[in-house]
Amino acid sequence: MEIISSCSQIQQTCMQARQSGRTLALVPTMGYFHDGHLSLMRWAREYCDMLVVSLFVNPAQFGPGEDYQRYPQDLDNDVHAAMEEGVDILFTPARSSLYPDGFSTWVEVQGLSGKLCGLTRPEHFRGVTTVVCKLFNLTCPHKAVFGQKDWQQLIIIKKMTRDLNMPVEIVGRPTVREDDGLAMSSRNAYLDQELRKVAPRVYQGLLMVRGRFESGQDDRLELELELRSYYQRNLPQAEIDYVQIVDSNNLEPQDRVKPGALAAVALKLGQARLIDNILLD
Repeated sequence: MEIISSCSQIQQTCMQARQSGRTLALVPTMGYFHDGHLSLMRWAREYCDMLVVSLFVNPAQFGPGEDYQRYPQDLDNDVHAAMEEGVDILFTPARSSLYPDGFSTWVEVQGLSGKLCGLTRPEHFRGVTTVVCKLFNLTCPHKAVFGQKDWQQLIIIKKMTRDLNMPVEIVGRPTVREDDGLAMSSRNAYLDQELRKVAPRVYQGLLMVRGRFESGQDDRLELELELRSYYQRNLPQAEIDYVQIVDSNNLEPQDRVKPGALAAVALKLGQARLIDNILLD
């Protein structure tokens, strides 16, 4: 495995590989790899000739007072894990490489970026789309693979690539969970022992809503109220950011929930902001 930090070097290497007829896949990450990240790498490894994984904690997607300075990192472990998964190139740019002095150009998907997580993190997705656009320009991938836990991010990036005619296929892969149902996330490292015990209730609440929908309840407001009440009873330690049921494609709410709708939640549990979602079918 080759570790590249230079933007010019990664671009030249990937352009040459693509011109030679090789298929490239990119897995963008912020590091601190867990099985969710590794599952994306394993899927991509099966569908490409050259697998590139980017590792960059993107400052532009963190708001004031968020956890940029303390975001968990373990480069040695990440390098070892990437090698074990057959990654060809680990791209580890410096902040100054992607955001040099005087940087002032941003990519923003309007509309979608202001919903769900964007309601309380107004500049988050501008930072995401900008850095992903830059990564696409640098690595020239045929496919880029993202986890469905970050469903809104996935939908926004798909919209960006369509609107800007980017020659890359966006692939969403299922959320990987711990044995008790907690969605894997690097931020789970912030949970202390007691909060970790109750954190699976985030997913259990979503399963409850799916069960209510399958039993015939299709009133969106009623389902959202039931889910919010579930968290208030069963996760009183949590601060609820949002509980919403929306169309899974455009993230718009529906008066009557239809099959394929997305139930999405964000809660702050201790120092961890946990997001999760489930499709109602």
